Amino acid sequence: MTPTWKRLIRFVAQDGKTYRGEPIVSDADYDVGKQFLQGKQIMAKVITGDIFDNAVVTDVIKEVKTLLGPLTPDDVPMVKCVGLNFMKHIQEGGRTPPPFPSIFYKTSFSVADFGEDIPIPKIAQSKCDYEGELCIVIGKTGKNIKEEEALSYVAGYVTGNDVSSRNWQKDPEFAGSVPQWCFSKSFDKYAPLGPALVSPQVIQNPGNLSLQTTVNGEIRQDANTDDLLFGVPRIISFISQSTTLEMGTVIMTGTPSGVALGMKPTPVYLQNGDVVEVAIDQIGTLSNKMVFE
Repeated sequence: MTPTWKRLIRFVAQDGKTYRGEPIVSDADYDVGKQFLQGKQIMAKVITGDIFDNAVVTDVIKEVKTLLGPLTPDDVPMVKCVGLNFMKHIQEGGRTPPPFPSIFYKTSFSVADFGEDIPIPKIAQSKCDYEGELCIVIGKTGKNIKEEEALSYVAGYVTGNDVSSRNWQKDPEFAGSVPQWCFSKSFDKYAPLGPALVSPQVIQNPGNLSLQTTVNGEIRQDANTDDLLFGVPRIISFISQSTTLEMGTVIMTGTPSGVALGMKPTPVYLQNGDVVEVAIDQIGTLSNKMVFE
């Protein structure tokens, strides 16, 4: 599919109404998330219609008052995630590269907005971790998608954070002998997305994008998607084998090295009030505060 928009945001305008729009940008490196965080004016052309089908970029211009995430939980039937997909992340965990993509799921209730506080439940506060990730958004439903045709199913790319509870994921006292990938990573709001959904018209090569994650301004992850073990076409093709991949599905492609879990000798997990920012070239900066309930 080829969207009519190049960059899509969702926002509250000065009139108090919520819109989707195409931000008016100055260049290819325009970071709408950073612009908003710095208090700079953001203007956008209002988008009407179904964002995956018959969207129209109108000439109506609105000023952004509050920047939200580009997708709501209602837009996303499911979040599918790839684990152990950056080579250096595999190495920092002392793991062996898997022969095929390792897949786990989050529900649509895990989708959160740009700037939204992420509630960390009491049962998951001891080992809360971040995972900055490049995310794919599927623009048309498909099944048994060929690798060479996979990119034609992409509506766009968005920055994501695969918030994770390491105690429920792999601590034997909680998870037992088998890792709990889905439960540990799918609490409500554990998949913030933003600041913009960027079309393949802009990002023609998702395999060469820099990604940087900071916690309270300190760089924790600094990598490039050229370190992915399985690239975007391979992931889409693999996940769609005998499985319907619905329009609106978000695919989190995996995280690079630098997560708290991999820190030696002592992991530095997220604490109440920590602000995690994930920035990806051409997509922008996602920012969220962790709030312990």
